[in-house]
Amino acid sequence: MKNEFADRLAVITGASSGIGLALCSALLQRGARVLAMSRTLGDLGALLETYSDKLQWLAGDVTSADDLQTLSRRATLLGPVDYLVPNAGIAELGDSLDMACFGRQWAINGAGALNTVAALRGELAKPASVVFIGTFLTRTSFPGLAAYIASKAALVAQARTLAVEFAPLEVRINMVSPGPTATSIWGTLGLEDEQLEQVAESVSQRLLPGRFLEASAVANVILFQLSQGARGVFGQDWVVDNGYTIT
Repeated sequence: MKNEFADRLAVITGASSGIGLALCSALLQRGARVLAMSRTLGDLGALLETYSDKLQWLAGDVTSADDLQTLSRRATLLGPVDYLVPNAGIAELGDSLDMACFGRQWAINGAGALNTVAALRGELAKPASVVFIGTFLTRTSFPGLAAYIASKAALVAQARTLAVEFAPLEVRINMVSPGPTATSIWGTLGLEDEQLEQVAESVSQRLLPGRFLEASAVANVILFQLSQGARGVFGQDWVVDNGYTIT
């Protein structure tokens, strides 16, 4: 897999932390060129120092049409784009019938991801691979996260149809749906530290290894989905959840 990624171009959004950051690191280690976009630089700074010849970063928000056009223009200069992962996402606790809560999350998790693909589809290579990021929660339930789950569930339907539509263009589209992962997104739910610890303990009891996933474990599955090793996979949603949904 290492040689396959060498000098190929990957575009990753939401790249400054968590799974996006881990994926950037994994691709760079395998010789890929990475165009990363996120609202803040975050922990990408260290990667920029190490891989200054391979990594470019843009400050941008996937809810901004102007920012996505800037991303597209930069990709045109570097492209074609071999791998695209619209990873930017948020999770917010709220009333399941609060449409404002849904709207905020859909704007990034759903529309943001789809608009990223729309902005870059003219830059995609032949062949190319697109991987959306879902969630294991589309297969279960979690009180207070209905809006988040719904925004990701919509992507599942979109990915299946887009996989059919893009196949003639030699572009594969799939999803990877992480389970409980040790990333900063848990800290953005709005829970007090004590509540967050209780939730983490309860969730961990359902995980077969008894612990949260590492972001690098999810990144490795995304890497395989991007690779030619998965060339026969179209429109699938792969759950990586340390066994949560089978216990």
